Amino acid sequence: MNSCKGKCAAKKGMLSKLNNLFSTSNPAVEKLMNWRQSDEDDTWAEKSVQTLVKKLKNKKGALQELERALTSPGIPTRCVTIRKSSDGRLQISHKKLLPHIISCRIWRWPDLQINSELKPVEYCQYSYSKKLKEICINPYHYERVESNILPPVLVPRYNHFVQGYTPRPYQEPRRNMPQNVVYSENGFSAHSSNSCQTSSGQASSFGSSTPYCGQNSYQTYCAQGNFPTSRTIYEDYTNSDNFPNDQQYLSADLRPVAYQEQQIWCSIAYYEFNFRVGELFTCPSSSIIVDGFTNPNRNSTRFCLGRLSNVKRTPFVEAVRQRIGEGVLLYYGGGKVHLRNLSKSPIFVQSRNLNQQQNFHVSTVCKIPAGYSSPLEIFNNLAFAQELSKCVHYGFDAVYELRKMCTIRLSFVKGWGKEYQRDDITGIPCWIEIHLHGALEWLDRVVKEMGGSADPITSVS
Repeated sequence: MNSCKGKCAAKKGMLSKLNNLFSTSNPAVEKLMNWRQSDEDDTWAEKSVQTLVKKLKNKKGALQELERALTSPGIPTRCVTIRKSSDGRLQISHKKLLPHIISCRIWRWPDLQINSELKPVEYCQYSYSKKLKEICINPYHYERVESNILPPVLVPRYNHFVQGYTPRPYQEPRRNMPQNVVYSENGFSAHSSNSCQTSSGQASSFGSSTPYCGQNSYQTYCAQGNFPTSRTIYEDYTNSDNFPNDQQYLSADLRPVAYQEQQIWCSIAYYEFNFRVGELFTCPSSSIIVDGFTNPNRNSTRFCLGRLSNVKRTPFVEAVRQRIGEGVLLYYGGGKVHLRNLSKSPIFVQSRNLNQQQNFHVSTVCKIPAGYSSPLEIFNNLAFAQELSKCVHYGFDAVYELRKMCTIRLSFVKGWGKEYQRDDITGIPCWIEIHLHGALEWLDRVVKEMGGSADPITSVS
């Protein structure tokens, strides 16, 4: 009997420990969890709140001020700060995010991804943008930046397009312009010693200063936040002898074609060399992780390459697949696509939209080293809209060429391009192709409005 009582007591003790393990032990955490957004993952949210509470417990009145902000969102509240870590971020489970992004995701916007989607209120003294030793995590000290509303593309219905025009971002590279670059905390830099030179003769990090290899006036105009109207496009290209004269242009029948957001923002195809493996993966979620693991549940937020089989797979391909690891995070928000390297190996990206914005050659491949996980913008809807609005005035072929801007190629572990052994991505063991549905659908409707090519496809074309 005594033995039975001892076993029962031990069993109750074990159950008590398990209950404590899976329950919120801190009343402050439990209280703050009442205001979380229901769309956020409960387990991740609870761990995040526990971490934030732990960092706030020694700050007098901080928890009370956070509660006040959550219960009275219309009333101005003071900053609620935590000490900034070495890289500014906090790791919660498998996610490593900035602390104010974490608090805003839990209590305001579950779909929030990056800092550029937020702006601090004017009275916030410790906003992340001020780069102080303390960071404000008061979610009501930040506002969501609304997505840029893209103006419709005005499609002309005349037949006198400029002849012999190649869209500007696809011109041949200028002298000394590298076709392989590296992305790091210092921006872009040349992959090799054949770097772009500034006017002073010193090597330049792309994106931080205007390189000698040039930045055209159109890009400068767009960088100032302007969008080209029909008139500015006409004035920008009046140096072309074949451009329709003023009377022809202004009398053209212009049909507006507006951008439409798609329910599935992208689809991803996986390749091993030039052979596509598996089915096309569609991404209804705003973020997607492409990794080398096996996920039998096939949830919509992970594309696990580890579960894909290929009877033609070689040992070399298998060795590269083993190094993909946590892979890459892609997320779409605010009209932009960002990428973050989560792997312990480098990844390589080729995006014509990125190359246009950085004034790189069209085929430039960007290396993102292992261990550097700051986000890189690889597509911008506004930049694409500006180029599409320009190209409609040069006919079907100029617009159709932009389909290549709507596709992004990314390789794992191995790079390709002028500075590598492999010139083409089809020589890479493991790579993916990302198709952007919003831009492709918009392009398709513009092409249909234009009425097709002046040179229809034939058996001899």
